[in-house]
Amino acid sequence: MALNVTEATFDAEVLQSEKPVIVDFWAEWCGPCHAVAPVLEKIAEERPDEVKLVKVNIDEEQSLSVKYGVMSIPTMILFKDGQPSAAAVGAQPKSMLERSLGLAA
Repeated sequence: MALNVTEATFDAEVLQSEKPVIVDFWAEWCGPCHAVAPVLEKIAEERPDEVKLVKVNIDEEQSLSVKYGVMSIPTMILFKDGQPSAAAVGAQPKSMLERSLGLAA
């Protein structure tokens, strides 16, 4: 299950994480966000030692979406060693998301 992060917990959960973190920028009213959520859960489930999945509600955490240049949702950003390393925008099939985020084998 994805962990909801806020500005207060973002540093500890994402920037200081030992393993790469997929940050899902979403909103409750966003249909494509709800469509992509189970796909992201599956990616994280299949790679428990490789990646961590967290969610940022852009309505509640606007400063984080501004800081990372989120213009439309869903936006998924992969953070490695505290830095954004790859991103995907929009609901996509699992294989496309994995490629966009640099997780494809």
